[in-house]
Amino acid sequence: MIWSGLLFGLLGSLHCVGMCGPIAFLLPLDRQSRSKRWAQLMSYHAGRLSTYALLGALLGWVGQRFQLFGFQQQLSVVIGVLMIATVLLPHRVLNRYAISKPLYRWVGTIKGTLGTELKKRDPGTFFTIGFLNGLLPCGLVYMAIFGAMAMGGVSYGALYMVLFGLGTVPLMTTAVYLGNFLKGSLRKKIVKVIPVVIVLVGLLFVLRGMGLGIKFISPPDSVAIEQVGATHSCH
Repeated sequence: MIWSGLLFGLLGSLHCVGMCGPIAFLLPLDRQSRSKRWAQLMSYHAGRLSTYALLGALLGWVGQRFQLFGFQQQLSVVIGVLMIATVLLPHRVLNRYAISKPLYRWVGTIKGTLGTELKKRDPGTFFTIGFLNGLLPCGLVYMAIFGAMAMGGVSYGALYMVLFGLGTVPLMTTAVYLGNFLKGSLRKKIVKVIPVVIVLVGLLFVLRGMGLGIKFISPPDSVAIEQVGATHSCH
């Protein structure tokens, strides 16, 4: 299940280019030195991955609390259903419950800070821009966060989100160097694949939580109970 984070990142990176591309295109990269430009771009990605790792660790900790109380299987089912619902429900219904609406003021502050950082050329600027970029609201990141919570642990939640971030790196890097390199028809085809992937991953989380005894996909409830017992003994 943890590799679904990488799959999210790889297939969803076109969405990332659309949402975060304008920020990446405005990066004050050194155009004279190829090595410096590469280091600056990797620093930007490192900032994004750091944010994702922190979010994954936090949500993984929340998921671990559910596991300690024996609700890990149910949490996996709920998260899977939420993933599927975000694809199947009409947008007008989802807009009523948009997660980012209560955070508009906070998001405005982040964007203002980003604007200031984009004008600088300090060594740490690129990491800061990437870190702030990772905090901006994004539907695909929300899906990945759901997955991190279902991992049921701090380290696994962080790893899940790092894999998600790594999946976005190749296309984001290519976009910075080549700009809008994907043709409209190809872009539309890739965009159509993203909802399918979200539904499939959601189904996997539902199957995982149902405890059907399918190896690697849906472990039986007894395995989950043993894992919870082992966690309790560690504490």
